[in-house]
Amino acid sequence: MSQDYPIAIIGGGPVGLAAIAHILERGETPILFEAGETVGASVLQWGHVRMFSPWEFNVDGASVRLLEQHNWDMPPLDELPTGSDLYHKYLQPFATLPEVSQTIQTGARVVAISRQNVDKMKDRGRDDAPFMLHVEYSNGDEELIYAKAVIDASGTWTKPNPVGANGLPAIGEKRYSDRIAYGIPDVKNGAKLRYANKRVMVVGSGHSAINGLLDLASLHDEYPDTKVYWAMRGTNLKKVYGGQEDDALEARGQLGIRIQQAVDNGAVEIVAPFRVERINFENDCLCVAGNVNDEIQTIAVDEIIGATGSRPDVDMLRELRLDLDPAVESTRTLAPLIDPNIHSCGTVRPHGEAELRQPEKDFYIVGMKSYGRAPTFLLATGYEQVRSVVAGLVGDWEAAQDVQLNLPETGVCSTDFADEADGVASACCGTPAAKEEAIAGGCCDSSEAVAESANVLAIGDIPISVAGAQVITLKASDDTTCCGGSDDCC
Repeated sequence: MSQDYPIAIIGGGPVGLAAIAHILERGETPILFEAGETVGASVLQWGHVRMFSPWEFNVDGASVRLLEQHNWDMPPLDELPTGSDLYHKYLQPFATLPEVSQTIQTGARVVAISRQNVDKMKDRGRDDAPFMLHVEYSNGDEELIYAKAVIDASGTWTKPNPVGANGLPAIGEKRYSDRIAYGIPDVKNGAKLRYANKRVMVVGSGHSAINGLLDLASLHDEYPDTKVYWAMRGTNLKKVYGGQEDDALEARGQLGIRIQQAVDNGAVEIVAPFRVERINFENDCLCVAGNVNDEIQTIAVDEIIGATGSRPDVDMLRELRLDLDPAVESTRTLAPLIDPNIHSCGTVRPHGEAELRQPEKDFYIVGMKSYGRAPTFLLATGYEQVRSVVAGLVGDWEAAQDVQLNLPETGVCSTDFADEADGVASACCGTPAAKEEAIAGGCCDSSEAVAESANVLAIGDIPISVAGAQVITLKASDDTTCCGGSDDCC
């Protein structure tokens, strides 16, 4: 294969940009394709959200070294950045460095990858054939780009999980998508009027859901008719609220404290256990029908926010030879190390090129996408992944195998998987020692029950164990119309 071809990077988020820095340090030529009109386009979509971990753990070493050559000043190491801070103070300054900017193409979506003159079925000459990337540009142009290696850092943000249970979109979810937002919309600013004085259902029980719920609850002071429903598939609020005062990451612990307060004071009403199956539109409202222990019950809302995590999009990789775990959708080697049914981010050991290696030589998936459907990914993990992968691509196998990971004591995890995992991983985001302590009765309690002193309330005839929560009682319906057409619901 010609050594003149660049190493292609897909995705201009934090990990993709870090790959540029490591490739440049190794004397190789990178070329990066970002589908958005700017690097960090996905980060900007959650720019209003403050991160749990300080700057110290959100920057890449090679990127910092290059920035400092251009007199960049590192933000205070112990300061907690928002997504907007991460973009404006780190990603954007890095992307505009002269040696970096010339390697980046924005508004450039990679829609397919293959090998020159070799489709997926052919063996002969495969490893020596250059990669071919089919790129579509926002101006309508198309191009085939050749590369000697490909690093896919395209993430999962643009592929949100549906609000429907069982991993499938609910009936009507696509049809009424204009009233459904995914992720963490900017409720306090750009999306304020969309949700003010509306009935809003947030589906999910991870940190994304909690951030959205707290923003919605804050609207109530200014817009008192705003009503917030929190739909969860599980019932263990102790697990959802997390470590609170005992959390070694204060910002993360505060989320649990604040959301419990919002529930206790009635700003947020819990709908659980509730597994969304169908969404209809009737009497100018969305009628959300959910399965409650095999009984269909319905609640009427104006808007839905889906905060159920995300999944990788592998359509563009169809012509490559991949070995993905059938459940996690990461590499088969990495899957048992990150499976959220078993692990939290605090129990995932460092990993790099060896665990990310695919049958397709010189092709790697890194960053959030490398974790497939597992949610406990860390930026620091992604930075170490690309360092190791780039070392392997240039033949420095000693450096590739010497994987290190500098993390705060707790592991800094954010999960949108709490509804799904029955094990300790979804709630316990600490060290193994912290996990053992938590299992004994802390945030990682894996049982459905909570403390014996908890109030036992019910949804219909379904008992739910909660701690001081206000839980809405749903009305039974024989069909999936809006509460059976009941005027007091719609």
